[in-house]
Amino acid sequence: MYARFVLIVSLLIGISVSSVYAGMDEGIEYFRLSTPVATANKNKVEVLEAFSYGCPHCFHFEPLVAAWKKNLPSNAEFVRFHVIFEGNPAWELLARTYYTAETMGVVEKIHQALFSALHEKNRILDTEAKMAEFIAEQGVDKKAFLDTLHSFTVDNKVRRAAELTKRYGVDGVPSMVVNGKFRTSARYAGNNEALLKVVDKLVLDELKK
Repeated sequence: MYARFVLIVSLLIGISVSSVYAGMDEGIEYFRLSTPVATANKNKVEVLEAFSYGCPHCFHFEPLVAAWKKNLPSNAEFVRFHVIFEGNPAWELLARTYYTAETMGVVEKIHQALFSALHEKNRILDTEAKMAEFIAEQGVDKKAFLDTLHSFTVDNKVRRAAELTKRYGVDGVPSMVVNGKFRTSARYAGNNEALLKVVDKLVLDELKK
């Protein structure tokens, strides 16, 4: 009797979960990458946010994704990825700034402040000198930032970011890539809230494998 009860409850839960994610189809709300991209941690499902500090949509998406990622399962991992599109030198400086901050371990110190400076205060940070001044205002050593900005490590990260932007097939930001296999965005899901629901579905699917 107990076994039958457990079976019924399991079926009901399965039906409930299926109904939540009904209407989310590959090729419509999300797309499979033609060639999977290896993830850093094989023991966790990677949830990658492709973004740019220069993107107003990313700025508005940030509070949503910041709250959402706190509820990710323990066996899933959120990572940020600053895209680099060819022919956009202004965004390349922003990407280089992000990877410099990542290398220095100060991303959380500058992340929201940089978004706010660009999209709320309309601050122009289009040169390395201006960016260094801004970074110093956030309590980061200016000389260390400039020394790291064109370091071997950051140069490699910037080159890899340009390569991965193409490999992920990112055609706009913000986009999300799950486990190096599936890409989605608000453009395909419908809106930012729907985008995160699609990611929830993809994470659950990957965790079942």
